[in-house]
Amino acid sequence: MENSKTQTQLAAVITPDELLKHWQAHRDLTRRTIVAFPEKEFFTHTIGGMRTYAKLIQEMLAIAGPGIKEIVEGKTVKFEEDELQNKKENYLKAWDETTAYLNENFPKIKLEDFHRKIKAFGQFEGTVISTIFYFMDNEIHHRGQGYVYLRSLNIEPPFFWER
Repeated sequence: MENSKTQTQLAAVITPDELLKHWQAHRDLTRRTIVAFPEKEFFTHTIGGMRTYAKLIQEMLAIAGPGIKEIVEGKTVKFEEDELQNKKENYLKAWDETTAYLNENFPKIKLEDFHRKIKAFGQFEGTVISTIFYFMDNEIHHRGQGYVYLRSLNIEPPFFWER
């Protein structure tokens, strides 16, 4: 009975498919932000001691795919940021591979599991849904940093409402 109630409550607000589409729209916007950066500045430009946009993207890549893998498989994944040889094309390729991975594996999350308690990367306690929201929030936050970087370089970032 409780399981049925949970499914009805979840479906009444947003379906898993709608949640994935929402996230992927954000990911598309983040990808366009990567594209907007000049090659050199993607790896070198910072403000106020913040990390470069390349480093921020490495973090996003270390969270999204491995985080969903951990949720789907139920096995703790180590948080690791990969070096991508300081070539923006490698970051875009990794971004696109992660997008495909999410499209294939996100639907494997069972509806009843969205409120299951987890410890993401063996460190961060929450539920599946709160963890997925964190993945999205982290990306949006870091994309905002990228927008500030782009504006400081006199480059107009992609319109955030075009998702």
